[in-house]
Amino acid sequence: MFAVGGCGSENDDSPGGSLPQGGDPVSLDPSKFTTRIDNPYFPLTPRSRWVYREGEQRVVITVTNRTKEINGIAARVVTDIVTEHGKLVESTRDWYAQDADGSVWYMGEDTTEYESGKPKTTEGSWEAGVDGAQPGIIMPAQPSTGQAYRQEYYKGHAEDRAKVITLDAQVNVPYGRFDDALETEDTAPLGAGSVEHKYYGRGVGLVLARSAGGEREELLSFRRGR
Repeated sequence: MFAVGGCGSENDDSPGGSLPQGGDPVSLDPSKFTTRIDNPYFPLTPRSRWVYREGEQRVVITVTNRTKEINGIAARVVTDIVTEHGKLVESTRDWYAQDADGSVWYMGEDTTEYESGKPKTTEGSWEAGVDGAQPGIIMPAQPSTGQAYRQEYYKGHAEDRAKVITLDAQVNVPYGRFDDALETEDTAPLGAGSVEHKYYGRGVGLVLARSAGGEREELLSFRRGR
């Protein structure tokens, strides 16, 4: 289904090959992808909506009915809007597609940060296949402890990666309690670097993100689309 250049990884997720690492190029077959994203840890049914609280900020993620073609693959468009005291802080369109095995691929993002209501920067934006950018995995089909993979790769701009820590983490957030959450350690090596632990509930998706400094982005509400 997909081929990974370079030495690859021992964490083999599917018959098609290993999970992508670093800047290794991948060749994806559009016929093996779908916009019907039903991975239990990262479901993206159109019109689904998540609301999070991160300090003074409110984050609203919505799955749209729109798609964007990227390298021949129809990717689902997901909006991510961050506000603080009612003022726009960041607006992002993320693009995802699911392969035949059930892994969800991150195909890119168009992001803008705002200051005093005006666009400040689009740094971090990237699109698979443009200027050497490569897609990554946002959620493997069959997560297992120790799995490591890149989430995105645009050299010098977007190089996030993740590792599965456990499949039975216990999490309490305003939306509810999860006794068997999937926990990942996400690292962003660019700049000063950052480390986050993220927790995903089956049938819901991301329920909590916790940074090394103690900041929390926690799920307040979730509405499943139809």
